[in-house]
Amino acid sequence: MNLSFNKNEDHNKLLWSSIRQQFATITLGGGKKQLQKLRDKGKMTARERVEYLVDSDTEALEIGAFAASGMYEEYNGCPAAGVVVVLGYIHKRLCVIVANDASVKAGAWFPMSGKKNLRAQEIALENRLPIIYLVDSAGVFLPLQDEIFPDKEHFGRIFRNNARMSSKGILQIAAVMGSCVAGGAYLPIMSDESLIVDKTGSIFLAGSYLVKAAIGETIDNETLGGATTHTEISGVADYKVKDDPAALDHIRALMDKVGAPDTAGFNRVEAVAPKLDEKEIYGLLPASRNQPYDTYPILERLVDNSELQEYKKGYGKTIITAYARIDGWSVGIIANQRKVVKSAGGEMQLGGVIYGDSADKATRFIANCNQKKIPLVFLQDVTGFMVGSKAEHGGIIKDGAKMVNAVSNSVVPKFTVIMGNSYGAGNYAMCGKAFDPRLIVAWPSAEMAVMGGSQAAKVLAQIEASSRKKKGEPIDEIEQERLYKKIKEGYDKQTSPVYAASRLWTDAIIDPLTTRQWISRGIEAANHAPITEAFNMGVLQV
Repeated sequence: MNLSFNKNEDHNKLLWSSIRQQFATITLGGGKKQLQKLRDKGKMTARERVEYLVDSDTEALEIGAFAASGMYEEYNGCPAAGVVVVLGYIHKRLCVIVANDASVKAGAWFPMSGKKNLRAQEIALENRLPIIYLVDSAGVFLPLQDEIFPDKEHFGRIFRNNARMSSKGILQIAAVMGSCVAGGAYLPIMSDESLIVDKTGSIFLAGSYLVKAAIGETIDNETLGGATTHTEISGVADYKVKDDPAALDHIRALMDKVGAPDTAGFNRVEAVAPKLDEKEIYGLLPASRNQPYDTYPILERLVDNSELQEYKKGYGKTIITAYARIDGWSVGIIANQRKVVKSAGGEMQLGGVIYGDSADKATRFIANCNQKKIPLVFLQDVTGFMVGSKAEHGGIIKDGAKMVNAVSNSVVPKFTVIMGNSYGAGNYAMCGKAFDPRLIVAWPSAEMAVMGGSQAAKVLAQIEASSRKKKGEPIDEIEQERLYKKIKEGYDKQTSPVYAASRLWTDAIIDPLTTRQWISRGIEAANHAPITEAFNMGVLQV
């Protein structure tokens, strides 16, 4: 391999190593002491519960592990937003599992905790997957109650989703394995079946201290809302179990008896590994986000047998559209070509930029995949749409609008992998979070922003310099360079994959070598939800 390949490989492996180290810290939740306190009470930790619940010969994929990273520092942080969410198998049945982490502020709900729980329910709703709640939470984190309590996408939406899923026949099982208080107490009874662990589980709208203050009644928490009360007196819970392992065994036994799901009928054959070495992706992806590169060799290391059946290969070359298979699943791939290419007219086109012809090609390909019931996979490394008088006169806005329309109205499931840049309207056209991909993941090399850090910093520095000049406070070149570096440093932090994942703009930061696994698991989940509507792009100015 050449020197450039080796440098790229070292850079990208170091990026992934940094992500792994950060994840290792996140898995400690509220810290080793807090985790041990739970064990001393006879409880399992959230991650131990999830690991016990899922089939031992399978790997669960974690959703939102980096949620709330770098946030809530004034409260000593909230690792993983205080909740563990995975896509995992229980008796070979794919499920969404949501486990409160009581080592983080007793499992209290921060604003990002609510957003993450809603994302878990959204995945279950879209894909008609069973969802399992392992409840152990002190309720809303009161200092931030105004950011989680009253709005449409806040805490109450969870119970609305409980009701909607039940009406659609989507199985929900709740195991109360610790506190379940206040508004959160509605979750078990709004689930289809509920369990409660004796002595450690409790459900009540108000605890004993609040009851005493409110109505003067003196009562202990166990009598008020313990396992015996709720399985023998109130009937709130369906099963009383002796400890955490018994609760998890009971859930597994319930799932073992669930009927087979309907399927969407997506095409799958026996999987074939890529002919080319997947590990070479590290060396093929440039260390610099501004450096052009050929996207084809990367695609050939992601698809079965390294085979692409390309659609309109000679047209609109800054977007690659191709049929392929990933882990046996038939997919339609839409990927940004980062190499400088020649247009049909002989003009040079910048890699990573969406031109009118490439947008037109992608639009038609999306329509074809919808007609054939083929899931779409978007691989983003995009700097945006082409600008300038020639592009504007050629109708780039109209061509871009057609592509955005097709992405928006697609009825087959969409999956998005952010390999590198994800800037501006390119993020939208290539199925960013706003366009409902079933899963959206990022490589450690990803950057998401309105524009690149250098470009944005130059614009902002120029605006600041102009503003000061108008005030009679002009700045010299040295000061302008200092200002540029300061702005770029802050902007670069906001474009990082961790920043995006902390706010759930992506579902996960993944090792590029697990991309096939994530897409395959996502399509398997989507195959549980038959397509019930036709593809229709509505009114367009063509």
